[in-house]
Amino acid sequence: MSITKKALKVRPECRVTFTYRPGDEARHRVELRGDFNDWGKDALPLKRQRDGSYRVTLNLPVSGEYAFRYLVDDEHWDNDEAADGYVPNPFGTGDNGLLRT
Repeated sequence: MSITKKALKVRPECRVTFTYRPGDEARHRVELRGDFNDWGKDALPLKRQRDGSYRVTLNLPVSGEYAFRYLVDDEHWDNDEAADGYVPNPFGTGDNGLLRT
């Protein structure tokens, strides 16, 4: 898993690319959920790449801080080890990844 960030020169935004790598070769449905999409109100599915990874890119306001996780096959939540940090989720079931732009 990885996260890449690039500040845009023409707008006060950061282009963020999230890459998820499952631990097996099976096809999965992977969604990015977090504060930036109201935890799934506006779905952000990741697109499968030729190398078997999944990827999505979005622009977020600079100087923001967002909790997020990946939802895999509508049943398994996974964090990204490349997150800027972790915060406890409000359900007491673990931590959410933290992204700073």
